[in-house]
Amino acid sequence: MYQTTLKSPISCTGIGLHSGEKSVMTMKPAEAGTGIVFERTDLVNGARHFPARFDLVSDTFLCTTLRNASGATLSTVEHVMAALAGCGIDNALIEVGGPEIPIMDGSSEAFVFLIDCAGVDVLDAPRRYLRVLQDVKVEDGDKTARLSPANCRSFHCEIVYDNARIARQNASLDLDNDGFKNDVARARTFGLMEDVDTLRANGLALGGSLDNAVVVSGDKVLNEGGLRYDNEFARHKVLDAVGDLALAGAPILGAFDGYCSGHALNNKLLAALFANENAWCWVTAGAEAERLAATA
Repeated sequence: MYQTTLKSPISCTGIGLHSGEKSVMTMKPAEAGTGIVFERTDLVNGARHFPARFDLVSDTFLCTTLRNASGATLSTVEHVMAALAGCGIDNALIEVGGPEIPIMDGSSEAFVFLIDCAGVDVLDAPRRYLRVLQDVKVEDGDKTARLSPANCRSFHCEIVYDNARIARQNASLDLDNDGFKNDVARARTFGLMEDVDTLRANGLALGGSLDNAVVVSGDKVLNEGGLRYDNEFARHKVLDAVGDLALAGAPILGAFDGYCSGHALNNKLLAALFANENAWCWVTAGAEAERLAATA
């Protein structure tokens, strides 16, 4: 019913998956109505602020990157955004000492742990939701992403890879009943061993290792201990979708369905939703509860 923030600041240190640069990230409480705002502490004041908004996304290749009005960028925001959304945090200031959010173990688990340690503070302001009123669908070849009206916040992803170990997988999530923490938060980012040399030659995955990504070679998972879930690959796609759609600026009341979708289609879907004024509306928690009670 009400907006939330963190009770106290909390920090972690790690490296960027693509940049390979080490940085400190600190999550801090923020006032109601602030939303999620990133701040690069290594930049001067005019270039350091990055509101977490879908229309500031400048690159979606292998991660979600924000670009502010000064032209500065901040990469790989999706995993911490997913953790904030999954833990129900509406307002926070996130300071980062470099160009990329630390990758940690490649999932959202470390960020969920930090949020749990910091604690959640309930604020004296109603939570605002983005209600989906009409189906919105975007496509890229046979890849699709869709948002549909629903009285819940649900996610479903299906992936198909030309790889024997990944193959075809599905995963679903109901974000309204701790499903994120229990079922999705520990799912790690992944990649194919055959792509590593090409990525690094192009300045990507410079900080990648078996400590922060699942690496697949042929039909084998190279990580010691194997997978955390049988369908960890599809669950991570759900995690990414939760983080990418959190850039809408408020929790979305609607059902997401992605077929081989990724950061690019997720962002394109939000752009298509907001472009159609008949497809969405803002609602407050109290008014929404009254509406649902009246229609029960």
